[in-house]
Amino acid sequence: MVDDTAQGALTEAVYYILLTMLEPIHGYAVMQNIEKLTNGRVNLGAGTLYGAINNLLEKQWICAVAGDKDSRKKEYIITDLGRKILQRELARIEELLVNGKNKLEGTQ
Repeated sequence: MVDDTAQGALTEAVYYILLTMLEPIHGYAVMQNIEKLTNGRVNLGAGTLYGAINNLLEKQWICAVAGDKDSRKKEYIITDLGRKILQRELARIEELLVNGKNKLEGTQ
């Protein structure tokens, strides 16, 4: 297994891809779910999505789900390593939020 846990901030696209892959899902549904989650603010193109998927597969943050051999739709799911990366990103975002609110409210 590749140890790729010492990364910086995730891009918004990668964050949402990982979040969407908490359950098995195919590529087109990932794009639809991200668009729905963000109320249309984030709209991934196929090239961006599949480039990210290949990168995430390489890093072993996601894996392909064994499915029907006759189906053209490949499904993917987050791995334990990917879940760990996603949890770290959430903690980082929470820290940003707390620090920002504290500074704006003058409590820090």
